Amino acid sequence: MLSDGTLTAVQTLASTALCGIVHSFIGGQPLLILGVAEPTVIMYTFMFNFAKDRKEIGPDLFLAWTGWVCVWSSVLLCLLSILGACSLIDRFTRMAGELFGLLISMLFVQEAIRGLIGEFLIPTREDPSRIEFQSSWRFANGLFGLILAFGLLITSLQTRKARSWTYGPGCFRGFVADYGVPLMVLIWTCISYASAGHAPMGIPRRLYSPNPWSSSASKNWTIIREMGSVPVLDIFTALIPATMIAVLYYFDHSVASQLAQQKEFNLRKPSAYHYDLLLLSFLVVICGLLGIPPSNGVIPQSPMHTKSLATLKHQIVKMKLVRVARKSLQQSPTFSQLYHNMQEAFKQTGSSLVLQPPSSRVLKEVKANGLQSSLSSNNMDCHVDESNFDPDKDVDELLPVEVKEQRLSNALQSFMVGGCIAAMPLLKKIPTSVLWGYFAFMAIDSLPGNQFWGRILLLFASASRRYKAFEQTHVSFLESVPYNTIAIFTSLQLFYLLACFSVTWIPLAGVLFPLLIMLLVPARQYLLPKFFKIQHLQELDAAEYEEAPAMPYSRALREAEMHGFGRAKELDGNLEEGELFDEIMTNNRGEIKHSYGPSLSKPASFKSLGSPRKSDL
Repeated sequence: MLSDGTLTAVQTLASTALCGIVHSFIGGQPLLILGVAEPTVIMYTFMFNFAKDRKEIGPDLFLAWTGWVCVWSSVLLCLLSILGACSLIDRFTRMAGELFGLLISMLFVQEAIRGLIGEFLIPTREDPSRIEFQSSWRFANGLFGLILAFGLLITSLQTRKARSWTYGPGCFRGFVADYGVPLMVLIWTCISYASAGHAPMGIPRRLYSPNPWSSSASKNWTIIREMGSVPVLDIFTALIPATMIAVLYYFDHSVASQLAQQKEFNLRKPSAYHYDLLLLSFLVVICGLLGIPPSNGVIPQSPMHTKSLATLKHQIVKMKLVRVARKSLQQSPTFSQLYHNMQEAFKQTGSSLVLQPPSSRVLKEVKANGLQSSLSSNNMDCHVDESNFDPDKDVDELLPVEVKEQRLSNALQSFMVGGCIAAMPLLKKIPTSVLWGYFAFMAIDSLPGNQFWGRILLLFASASRRYKAFEQTHVSFLESVPYNTIAIFTSLQLFYLLACFSVTWIPLAGVLFPLLIMLLVPARQYLLPKFFKIQHLQELDAAEYEEAPAMPYSRALREAEMHGFGRAKELDGNLEEGELFDEIMTNNRGEIKHSYGPSLSKPASFKSLGSPRKSDL
């Protein structure tokens, strides 16, 4: 943080560990990762710049004053929770969440660029006469820093793709994919010592932070005794930044929680927005009284945590089903029999397989090999064997997206962060340029799956190559929304993003940037429908409050039959009144797709029978 050493890595790690451990044990949504987010760093930087110029506060009472800021913020967050403000979470649409996520990525990139530029400059509060600060050595330090930063960035991005590597056993590729990033930090830290003996001791520059047992680091813990020394006027002045922090945390914490439990993850446990916000209010005041920056739900770590657990559950279940499939294929079963055997094995996990026909590749090979002369209407009676059904590949199409919901992973990572405090002497050996590369990696790694980012790429793609921009992300709206509408909507969103980013550069007034984020909520609900068709907005930025309640299952099937689809008469005796619920899963692009009720197949011209929008009623 830009606080002249008042707050260091020790305080940041302490806050992350403390809040993370508490939330992992008693939090309502344990998939939510807590940490000191970049917006919090910005807010504390603005507050420090304000306080250091006031004689009655100054650097000496800065932490005591921020203690009062946290007290006020805690009161406001508690009131928001008690008054049910989180019931408005359905107003936080994709546009607001993805714009805020992209803003966080821009702030990470900004810190990385600012840090790399600083590698060529003389640090503040350092003696410029030292040999490592001579112009030639500063230039060498900067170039070496660029090598370390980009080396970490490129290699870390490559490790994320390790599971698709051609070479190496599966266990090795899985290990690299899961733990490649910290491994790369270790490797590039070792590489940084290649200059030892050939350059001054300060090249490359390394992380600076006091040890946790030093007096400069421990003075924060008794800051509560100094809070009474803050003038009364400044105690009430603290209400202004406290309001901004409360607004920021209300939005940031809720959006991070929302992204960590998106519908496509198929979570079984319900959300706990109000309770988590109430718990956050207590954590904020505890952090303020301890003189450390408060933590809240962070982006992109929270959704990345859920995705990692989904991958873990997928791997565990897939290994089990592949064994069952190989055993069944020895008897040359039909696809229906094969599916039944895997379904029975899958029931032990408490879930159900996605019921759908065999893949087009399987059907094509079945026809080519003449294994089934005539396929049934639902394609489930064709015989399959290992020549046309590869369990390692085709089982994936039957597995729904599921998450291994538990509290252990969150608790472990929080305890490990706490362990880093004791390991501070080792952490100080990491070059700062490696950290700048890690910041850039965090920003870039959060972009896949962000529809806003995909549409930005679409703006710069030629007409004949636009499909390329969406090969790995969402693409369905391209089929129903005109390109000009997409371009205008994305341009407005991009302009607003740049406006929010620009505000963070304004001295003191930049503390108001959370208000710009919150203004997106009423703008989406009341302003955008005046300029865009509701149907187009639903494709680009779906809002739950614009959807009508789901129709009963039986009515949906009968309406489908009236239009020549479905099997209402055939299934009429087995219908149960309830909502028509589309099973949600995702394909390899990260795009949501649905399984329509109990029907095993649907005609090519079939259209969604899901809940109608209010505009359609």
